[in-house]
Amino acid sequence: MTAAMHGDGARRRSRPQDLLRFATAGSVDDGKSTLIGRLLYDSKSIFEDQLDAVERTSRERGDDYTNLALLTDGLRAEREQGITIDVAYRYFATPRRKFIIADTPGHPQYTRNMVTGASTADLAVILVDARQGLVEQSRRHAFLVSLLRVPHIVLCVNKMDLVDWSQEVFEQISFEFEGFAARLAVPDLAVIPVSALHGDNVVDQSANMPWYEGPSLLSHLEQVHITSDRNLVDVRFPVQYVIRPQSAAFPDYRGYAGKVAGGVLKAGDEVMEQGRPVVPGHARGAGDDVVPVQRGDRDDGEVGRLQLRGERRELVGDLLEDVLGEVDQVHLVHAQDQVRHPQQGAQEGVPA
Repeated sequence: MTAAMHGDGARRRSRPQDLLRFATAGSVDDGKSTLIGRLLYDSKSIFEDQLDAVERTSRERGDDYTNLALLTDGLRAEREQGITIDVAYRYFATPRRKFIIADTPGHPQYTRNMVTGASTADLAVILVDARQGLVEQSRRHAFLVSLLRVPHIVLCVNKMDLVDWSQEVFEQISFEFEGFAARLAVPDLAVIPVSALHGDNVVDQSANMPWYEGPSLLSHLEQVHITSDRNLVDVRFPVQYVIRPQSAAFPDYRGYAGKVAGGVLKAGDEVMEQGRPVVPGHARGAGDDVVPVQRGDRDDGEVGRLQLRGERRELVGDLLEDVLGEVDQVHLVHAQDQVRHPQQGAQEGVPA
């Protein structure tokens, strides 16, 4: 176990309360996996046996350095081809914050996997090769991140060591991306020059770029403000699973599992199915009391199980909201209706 594990006691004592989910994005070979490997290594968040395995595999591949990208590229095909295919999740913590990292692929063929990894992120780290500048995949990933409404973006201009730590190159790429991001209405953008291979500006400040006066990547990730991103007003609870034990002890039990997408749910709150037509004599349709199976309120972003009083039978894909929600212009679409093969959509004359 590395020396960082001695910091585990301090981390437990500090009990970090804040959790930041972030995903890497960018074109293939821009250094996403290497950046995450360097972030884990320099923050002393890997075990000795993991490091030994990476060093051994690096030697077997003929690399003359420890290839930290192997910390996240776990599939055999990924290691053989030197690319990321599937989304790899890694977890680590500092005294200030806990992190969940989604290392997503950069190859256009696996863009759907990138969307999967970024769909739950609070922040996206988009990498750009300093030698290549912005390429089509860089813009595509930035557009998809904005489409997913990820509120925070960090542009890491990587491989600065290969352009002699040039401030001019960094400023040119930064200016070009800021102009592109302005059209996407990105609410929060930071640009950081890094060298993932050598660790410059990843965890510690770089001595090779004295002209850069901003924070390192880890420092920025620890300080970025995400509390105000949560919606604690509008209750939204997508039903992702219906729990029915159908046992002798619980013959009629019906619970609903899912992640609270907005608002706060408390025992006794009235909820309704979004898109349910207004019933004459009722303000907005019949409401049901909600009973959280787990104690305490369920806040935005938390996973919970709910039990409803009443005879309603919700389905997977239904969306529950508070009875005061604005639903006049919203129509319910079940999950099974949203799954359509692209060719089927084209044949039916509807967007795939």
